[in-house]
Amino acid sequence: MSTESNPPGFTPTGTIAQVADQRRVIFATVVGTTVEWYDFFIYAASAGLVFGTLFFEQAGPEFAQILAFITVGISFLFRPLGAFLAGHYGDKIGRRPMLVLTLLLMGVATTLIGVLPTYDAIGIWAPILLILLRVFQGISAGGEWGGAVLMAVEHAPKKRRGVFGASPQIGVPIGILLSSGVLAIMAVIAPGDAFLAWGWRVPFLLSVVLIGVGYWVRRRVSESPVFEEIAERKEEARMPIVQLFRKHLLLVIVAAFVFAGNNAVGYMSTGGFVQRYATDPEGAIRLDPAPVLWAVAATGVTWLVFTWLGGWISDRIGRRNTYIIGWITLALALLALFPIVNLGTPLSLFFGVGLLTIGLGLTYGPQAALYSELFPASIRFSGVSISYAIGAIIGGAFSPTIAQALLQATGNPWSITVYLLIMVALGLVATLLLRDRTGIPLGPEHEHVQEKSPIYGMSKA
Repeated sequence: MSTESNPPGFTPTGTIAQVADQRRVIFATVVGTTVEWYDFFIYAASAGLVFGTLFFEQAGPEFAQILAFITVGISFLFRPLGAFLAGHYGDKIGRRPMLVLTLLLMGVATTLIGVLPTYDAIGIWAPILLILLRVFQGISAGGEWGGAVLMAVEHAPKKRRGVFGASPQIGVPIGILLSSGVLAIMAVIAPGDAFLAWGWRVPFLLSVVLIGVGYWVRRRVSESPVFEEIAERKEEARMPIVQLFRKHLLLVIVAAFVFAGNNAVGYMSTGGFVQRYATDPEGAIRLDPAPVLWAVAATGVTWLVFTWLGGWISDRIGRRNTYIIGWITLALALLALFPIVNLGTPLSLFFGVGLLTIGLGLTYGPQAALYSELFPASIRFSGVSISYAIGAIIGGAFSPTIAQALLQATGNPWSITVYLLIMVALGLVATLLLRDRTGIPLGPEHEHVQEKSPIYGMSKA
């Protein structure tokens, strides 16, 4: 079938080879991002459960847990570096090479954490090395997301970008499901002191197997058709990041706040705060770790469903409308979160966090397509990666730390609810500032259309 008559951004689905290629892309982006986020979330959950005791005990009981959560946030500060590097080279040499490199970097860092001596063994070098490896995880995560979503969206038929773009997004809920599930199994196999001694290490070491699978899958995927067209035309941007900030700085900031609202709420579970809140021996609930981890793992299923549904809905009613529905749903769920969780059972924990995943999915599933449609083709990798990385810093980087500090300062979880509602409100405002660009052509021959500002009040020329 000839593709010459098809509009840019449309990938025909009429041949077996084309359908097979699209399926490989979806499978590869799901598997790859699942591996990345499994690694990332294993750290965050372990920070909530054991790192305060094992690596920061010298700080005393008041500050050890806060320091452990700070290390979760520190990695976010290095996401922009990963986004800059992967964005620059992704716009110059291709999307696929960056995906393979970021996957390998994440896997090596995660595996090394699994064999890292604790503070009792090597003193101050233990937290220093832990933070260094977490930095490498942050660099990898900063470069990973942009490449994965562009591979998915730029391979997609124009009317199915939301669904295709949701494929790398569901790597997040699958990652939280796997990481929490594996930790829960280890909490049963090696309970109590055994979990502190060695049980927590096993999920980190399992990353070796996952990295092998992810690497094999990603090597089999063809390069993005949009980048192939850019390369064929020899229109790669010389300095894509410079062009991005010179022409689209305000757009990067607005897009970052769209993600920040979602990310701040999402990191209540993926950042380890809920796990710590529910298992804290000095807290109000004081559940055992295993049922808490199983409950959080189960919310990964609901998050997955609504993330995919968010992408699907956005193909029908537009990205902007889907986001607005998601923000309202998320705000209502936040009001119910702690009253439900404080009922003090694993089931109530599941329902409280599970309600959040409805709004989280509706404001995360369409994000890949939304971001891809905001930026011109020649600087798109840089645009989506850097917006995502900055949004992660504003939103999720220190949200577990802020939540823990608010709880210790006030003794009341409603202070956390107010903080998260403010973040959701900022995400809603940022969304309302953007025009809906659902279905805009993505190819390089339409950069004159893509260059028009999607921000209300800005010139369309």
